[in-house]
Amino acid sequence: MSGSAWSGPLGMYQPGTSPVHRVGAGPKLAILAVLGIALVVWPRWWVAVVGLVIVLAVALVARVRWRALARGLAPLAVLLIGIAAFQTWQRGWEVAVQVSVSLFALVLAGTVLTATTPGDRLVDLLVRGARPLARIGLKPEVFALAVSLMLRTIPALGEVFAEARDAARARGLEREPRAVLVPTAVRTVARAHAVGEALAARGLGE
Repeated sequence: MSGSAWSGPLGMYQPGTSPVHRVGAGPKLAILAVLGIALVVWPRWWVAVVGLVIVLAVALVARVRWRALARGLAPLAVLLIGIAAFQTWQRGWEVAVQVSVSLFALVLAGTVLTATTPGDRLVDLLVRGARPLARIGLKPEVFALAVSLMLRTIPALGEVFAEARDAARARGLEREPRAVLVPTAVRTVARAHAVGEALAARGLGE
């Protein structure tokens, strides 16, 4: 796969010519919605596993950059391991697998979507879809920007986590959770404040 990643609001697009890249943004969002509905309507562990296998197969067809994908999803994986452990203790392994695998499959599917779809097309589609919200006083452009920023948060948090982990490893503290989690939390809050100030400066903070 050649070319540099698109640097728009989502910051995730990886140019390519795979069949997944050629599918329009609308159908991809529809498929993502169907996947989410299926995982909610049929809360079974094997349905979640099948869904994850399908998403992984799509990612393989799309030829996404697995190293970048792993860095972006590492914090989520750590969180889901904790959720799975708690659910196993409280409700059994089947519920643990269903909950954790479903969440991972949905986030991975969203990441593949942003990696194979130009960000401007996604934003344009969201603006068109959000136009009815203008009747209740919500600007479609602001809604689309909020969604795009939410999607961009996934890889951004992955980058922050990886940088904090590398810094802790350089100091010989890779086995000390606080040496990773505290800097990650501080930098995440600082990033959120910076984004909020940038939006407010452009009149989008209200």
